[in-house]
Amino acid sequence: MAGNSFGTIFKLTTFGESHGEAIGGVIDGCPAGLKIDIDFIQGELSKRKPGQSKIVTQRKEDDVVEILSGVFEGVTTGTSIGFVIKNTNQKSQDYSHIKDKYRPSHADYTYDAKYGVRDYRGGGRSSARETACRVVGGAIAQLILKHYGVNVNAYVSQVGDLKVIKHYSELDFSTTYNNAVRCPDEHLVDMMYNYIDKVRKEGDTIGGIISCVITETPVGIGEPVFDRLEADLAKAMLSINATKGFEIGSGFGGITQKGSEHNDEFYIDNDNVKTKTNNSGGVQGGISNGEDIFFNVAFKPVATIMQKQNTVNKDLKEVEITGKGRHDPCVLPRATIIVESMAAMVMVDHILRHRTVQL
Repeated sequence: MAGNSFGTIFKLTTFGESHGEAIGGVIDGCPAGLKIDIDFIQGELSKRKPGQSKIVTQRKEDDVVEILSGVFEGVTTGTSIGFVIKNTNQKSQDYSHIKDKYRPSHADYTYDAKYGVRDYRGGGRSSARETACRVVGGAIAQLILKHYGVNVNAYVSQVGDLKVIKHYSELDFSTTYNNAVRCPDEHLVDMMYNYIDKVRKEGDTIGGIISCVITETPVGIGEPVFDRLEADLAKAMLSINATKGFEIGSGFGGITQKGSEHNDEFYIDNDNVKTKTNNSGGVQGGISNGEDIFFNVAFKPVATIMQKQNTVNKDLKEVEITGKGRHDPCVLPRATIIVESMAAMVMVDHILRHRTVQL
């Protein structure tokens, strides 16, 4: 299996399966001299870990990260950072009923068709459990970004038809992780929570949108032609489980505007070039222009539902299947920190590609 590494200079390679002994990763390209705040990394992992509320999977994992290499006396040495996260609460028997059946909209059929073998226990490598490794990489990337004053804030902006109407500048991102939904709009939190819980009780799932804002980005970050900043952000986001859409700036909404309406006019503010609007989402020609980078990521409903569905089995017979075990009725609350982590790694990778730095 190829495709287990992400990044060019700041690179994360992950390994492990949902129901294996452990998951883990190797981070290459982290500058030497970075102070590693293990409590911060653990705190980021806690935002993703399961079992935090009724509206996420009840699998109980402490997600304790153990750094094996690349850090000496709390500081990075510039060598590869290796880490592991032990799996402690697997219930593989919950998946015995799908050993020979393909769950609709899951990776079961495509993995089997491609490799001729599949780990049916929780989806194996295709499980969202792998994303815990991305949060470790993202947390270290966030520590680097602090040296540049760059801030990455993701939040749930839509669940089903329930949508945040306020502009992100009106939201207090410090409150995002104070609620189970991960929404900074206090007027929508209870409605979103109750809706997800209602869907859960029906044995169903629901999707939505996670928005992300990156502020204080230096001008000039991005590597055209094929490594445009927004292209790498899109790849990062669409590599996350259950994602089905990405838009930056005005996105698909911009198609209804004329160029005279959509163009971001320039002006000078204290000798700095600024734009009057930000339909570009902070990126022009694949390069950051210094404005806020803003994008949306669409997540589909989680594929495993507790309702009867039609499918086929390994013998190509049509059969019925009903989900069981511990699953998220909505992926958004736990995916918010994953979006932040992937965005942070993209930004660090491009900053390091832009110039040689010394912390």
